[in-house]
Amino acid sequence: FTVGILAENQTAFPGVVSELMCVSVILGIRNISMDMSNPNAWATAMNNLGMAPMSMTGQPLLSDFDQGLGMMTGIGPMNPMMPGLGMEIIHCKSCTLFPPNPNLPFPAMRERPPGCKTVFVGGLPENATEALIVEVFGQLGEIIAIRKSKKNFCHIRFAEEFTVDRALFLSGYRMRLGSSTDKKDTGRLHVDFAQARDDLYEWECRQRLYAREERHRRRMEEDRFRPPSPPPIVHYSDHECSQLGDKIKDEAAFAEAVNVLLTWVERGEVNRRNANNFYSMIQSSNSHIRQLMSHKAAHEKELEVAKDKFKTALSGILAQFEQIVSVFHAASKQKAWDHFSKAQRKNVDMWRKQAEEIRNMQNEELMGIRREEEMEMSDDDMEDTHDPDDSGPVAQVEALKEENDSLRCQLDAYRNEVELLKQEQGKNQEHTPPQHSEEDTIRQQQLTFLQQALQGMQKQLLKMREEKKQREAELEKSVEDKQQLESQVQKLNYMLIWYSSLIDSCIDVSVCSSSGIISTFLHVHPFGASIEYIFSYLQQLDTKINTGQVGALLGRLPCTFRQELTGVGASLEKRWKFCGFEGIKTK
Repeated sequence: FTVGILAENQTAFPGVVSELMCVSVILGIRNISMDMSNPNAWATAMNNLGMAPMSMTGQPLLSDFDQGLGMMTGIGPMNPMMPGLGMEIIHCKSCTLFPPNPNLPFPAMRERPPGCKTVFVGGLPENATEALIVEVFGQLGEIIAIRKSKKNFCHIRFAEEFTVDRALFLSGYRMRLGSSTDKKDTGRLHVDFAQARDDLYEWECRQRLYAREERHRRRMEEDRFRPPSPPPIVHYSDHECSQLGDKIKDEAAFAEAVNVLLTWVERGEVNRRNANNFYSMIQSSNSHIRQLMSHKAAHEKELEVAKDKFKTALSGILAQFEQIVSVFHAASKQKAWDHFSKAQRKNVDMWRKQAEEIRNMQNEELMGIRREEEMEMSDDDMEDTHDPDDSGPVAQVEALKEENDSLRCQLDAYRNEVELLKQEQGKNQEHTPPQHSEEDTIRQQQLTFLQQALQGMQKQLLKMREEKKQREAELEKSVEDKQQLESQVQKLNYMLIWYSSLIDSCIDVSVCSSSGIISTFLHVHPFGASIEYIFSYLQQLDTKINTGQVGALLGRLPCTFRQELTGVGASLEKRWKFCGFEGIKTK
């Protein structure tokens, strides 16, 4: 510090300055030589004295050293973003910036806001002015605004975002105003990102601009790849009509001209005055059919030539396949087969099978082509036999005979179907019992049986209700038992309603009674029963019933009875189960 003061007045004290410089050099060399692992400190000390930084061995530490950068002769303004000078002393006209200790960690910083152009600068000296701030930070880039506070900090807004990154490198530098050592003239700078509404607004405006440009670019891209719209159809006029008549006669412009003609006709442009013009254009369109037919004939001729070429080439390929297969067959004979190894025989056998498969496929393809040609030739022969000269009365009579024969065959088929239906209906009527007295007795027996079953179910229902009340009073905590009882009561109620409905509905009492007996029987057999077992039970009540009627009855009620397979292997058996309660939802 003393050397710095005397350096400013070296004209007044030349001898003192030289002696102090020698002392400071000696002290600096002594202090720095204690830690030669940090060459930056050594180079900084010698640079401050205006000397070329040299190591202890005499080698220069900085290859691009300038003698005019010493502290004694004055250092011009330097940019901290310049390479090699980021941790050097920065001299300005009104102040000096001393770098921080490189061994200390970098100060903590906040997250960078989007579009940040404003920095927060804290730790300013109390006597720092706005002009001093402009002098220090104006070297980094253009400054738009400075908002200085009375509490030793300020906000600086730059014109560009990259200037903020340069300003951050000054964080941690110690500022000294002039050569004063007063506390109000010194301070340690802290530079950090600042969030400003102007920066955010400008960033949002740029983002909206980019979004608009992207939408415009996408729209231009879509317009470029969009297929072109068809040209508009011109309105009808006499001039356009004459031009359209010429275009219809032209083969190249025929498709477009016909489209215009179709649009005019659909619009209703035809009237009595221009009907002749439209007729001539329609006539020209009809005459174009001859050209289309000639083009079609030419293409068919080309197709026939290509088919002939393909057929000849395919026949040659098949001949070569036959030769290859014959070679494999000759190699498979004992004369040559014994001389091959096992692996060679295996390969030859595999190749022979592949060649035979391919040859068979090609033969089938060639035979298919020949069959198609024969079919076409037979169709042509049939067309040739039906000449227009034969369309006389004889041909008409033969056609009528053929149509009459076909109608007679259809009538016979319908008669046979009607007879079959009558026979099936007669068989169904034969199965029904003819005596009404027997039906009445059977019906009475079934009704009495159903009434007994109903009474038993009512008694059981009363018992279940009493048990439910007792268990609800005794076991209030057993919720599962309560749910089971409620489900059983619901099932019994459903059976009661169902049986009552069966008794009330006398539409087909025999079917209802049989179904009720079977459902009661299967209800006590939860694992199901075979149809023979069910038939043996029903035969005790009705001796005239057979197994077919029982199976038909079970099949007619799929919602009540379901057939399942039980057992494994030889013990496989079909059993019928009662499924009438599966649709009831339990609470």
